[in-house]
Order: sequence, then structure tokens, then C-alpha cells
Amino acid sequence: MLQKDKKALELKFLMVLTYSKYNVLKKGDKAPEFKLKGTDGKEYSLEGFKGKNLLIVFMCNHCPYVQPKFDYLNELQEKYKKFLQVIGINTNSAAVEEDSFENMKEYAETGNFKFLYLDDNTQKVARSFGAECTPDPFLFDSEHKLVYHGRFDDAHMYEHKEGNTAEIEEALQQLIEGKKVLVKEEPSCGCNVKWK
Repeated sequence: MLQKDKKALELKFLMVLTYSKYNVLKKGDKAPEFKLKGTDGKEYSLEGFKGKNLLIVFMCNHCPYVQPKFDYLNELQEKYKKFLQVIGINTNSAAVEEDSFENMKEYAETGNFKFLYLDDNTQKVARSFGAECTPDPFLFDSEHKLVYHGRFDDAHMYEHKEGNTAEIEEALQQLIEGKKVLVKEEPSCGCNVKWK
């Protein structure tokens, strides 16, 4: 895994700790349309996932809050693959060299990503969702209506197994069981999106 020294990264990218905001998509809103290229060279759109629950995570390569969650994203994709498609969207790719599409492909290969990793180099998709930080997770039901927008767990900057909560997985389990998703939304936090 391409894990970097966290302090050096904070200085290099002038990290600003940022939290999820709730001023664009509200619970029950439909996911905005997108058409983005993946690290596998294929193009993906929202309509291509008709009838599928989606976990869309705005992320990037270099963020010390995202890197500890790579394995957890793989785990969620594998564990719930019958019910869920996990999609990582990198919106920093045009603003930070480390987050370039070429480096995305390297991270996806080295990290053996089981989930899709898509490039939002225009940053239009991130803006349409209201993404603010990396990681910023959004969970949608099979009709692509938002059911949860918040943190994975309370282990910010650490691996999932080091946390005490699992909000994203609790929300996912409620969704799969056909229940109303009632998990309390605590904002995710991490590096700010690097807007051009």
C-alpha cells in the first residue's frame, strides 16, 4: 500500500481539515447524473447501475484520511457485492499531481482495488453532490435516492478496525434489510477537496 508520512503530506498539500456539509443533497434526493472514466479505462454513468445500491465516496490518492480506508472499501465491496457497488471518485486529479489519473491507476493496482475508481477531473460531479472533504461517503438505495451521508466510523485517519463505530455499515445493513435507514449522520472529516 502506498502509505505516506502523514506529517509530510500535511505540509506538502497544506491540508485543511474539513467536514461533510449538507447544503446540496438531502436525504431522499436522487443522485446527480455522472459520466466518468475509471482506472480500468472504461466509462461509467449513473444509469449503468440501475437497480443497484451505491456507495459513492469522494476520495483521492494522497489523503492521509483516505489511505487507511482503502482496505475497508475493498472489504465492503467484497462482503456486500450482491447488494452494493462501491464507487470511489477522485475529484483532485486535475489540481494535485499526486492525484493524477496515472497515479490513480497505480494506486488501484497496488491496492488491488475491488471497487471502481473514477476520475472527476472537471470537478463538476463533486460540486453536484456537494462533496467537501476526502473521504466524503454518500449511500444511495436501488432507486439512487440518498439514504445516508456521513462518516464511515469514528476512526478518522486510522483503519476501520481501530474505530469503535461502523455507521456506514449499519446504514448499509438497514438498507439491505429493507428498513428505513435511521443511523445518525455524523459528518465525515478529512482533507479539503482541492478545488482548481
